[in-house]
Amino acid sequence: MTDLLRKLQPGNEPTLASCADGPRAGKFYPVAETRLDGNERRYLNECLDTNWISSTGQFVGRFERAFAAEASCEFGVACANGTVALHLALASLGIGRDDEVIIPAFTMIAVANACRYVGADIRLVDVDPVHFNLQPDLVEAAMTPRTKAIIAVHTYGHPADMRRLQPLAAHHGIQIIEDAAEAHGAEIDGKRVGAWGRAATFSFYANKIVTTGEGGFLATNDGALARFARRLRDHAFHPERHFWHEYVGFNYRMTNMQAAIGLAQTERFDAIVDSRRQVRAWYDARLRSLSGLTPPTEDAGCRSVFWMYSITLDERFGCTAYELRCRLAARGVETRSFFVPIHAQPAYAEAFAGQRYSVSESLATSGLYLPTHPGLTEEDVDWICGRLHDIHADATAAATASRRATQ
Repeated sequence: MTDLLRKLQPGNEPTLASCADGPRAGKFYPVAETRLDGNERRYLNECLDTNWISSTGQFVGRFERAFAAEASCEFGVACANGTVALHLALASLGIGRDDEVIIPAFTMIAVANACRYVGADIRLVDVDPVHFNLQPDLVEAAMTPRTKAIIAVHTYGHPADMRRLQPLAAHHGIQIIEDAAEAHGAEIDGKRVGAWGRAATFSFYANKIVTTGEGGFLATNDGALARFARRLRDHAFHPERHFWHEYVGFNYRMTNMQAAIGLAQTERFDAIVDSRRQVRAWYDARLRSLSGLTPPTEDAGCRSVFWMYSITLDERFGCTAYELRCRLAARGVETRSFFVPIHAQPAYAEAFAGQRYSVSESLATSGLYLPTHPGLTEEDVDWICGRLHDIHADATAAATASRRATQ
């Protein structure tokens, strides 16, 4: 293992205890929690009662139309998960072998994997230290004649700088795919993410803003692209001749039952997004005074959706991000570490040997995110933040005592 991999290898997941006191005494605070308090049960029962449980059924089309509208797009293609949505987008755009795709160095590994699925080469670009998204100047510097696409990830629900990335890509004749897996409903200048690129992809995993349990989505305003993606999703079946396939497709369908849950969730779209923004406001009010802790922010004209409340720590906090995770886990609060950069992943280390991305590497060791979901009450957030204040006070006191002992 290289020194870089050793440095950025995440620690083992902390053992999660139950809360000793507070609103959830005897239980714990999960980092994510799904609320199914709309029409989910009624729509699922309709699937069972009518025996439409596979990928054929009215809910798939209804969900596609409803969610595409929330992404400010005319067309939607529901599929099995967010990763295959990325694969479907790249394949539908004709990205393949000998092509290059620019992606952030700091992102979920699924973004890199989807590029490899189509045989494309990956060009990594470092991210900005505030919102953890692609830096447009670095994107332009990374372009080569083989660059065919940019995947702009809206990390943790914060919109990427599409005001600059969109015209930059258009000037160079490069396609943009928005990865909005964590950014359902985010906006730039009043325009939803999803409608800025040629195509956008979404994830509906259980911890996402809108969920179908497992599921994904390709949104676009290009009707021809949507039709092609829909055929690719379903083994490339010919629309008029069954078991007749003119090209190789995939089995990436979403079931009617998943779409039923997604439709019920989408009916409450604004309320679900607003609940996360409320959780963010509660955290902000209680954590902004902590030295060494940087909370998430919004750019002017942007509306982030705060998929997760992400924080970064520096030495003033008194302990590392991993130490904080362990101490919170011992008190019944689950957290997650930030992404390990693509170039430091064992699966990609050889391909990107010698490459360094300083912001991405710093984020990997300094960041974590706190429980963020609609099930949290203000009392819950108050209790969680109380534990953060306690740990901060203990850590800074211990650090001060240690410095004095060595003087």
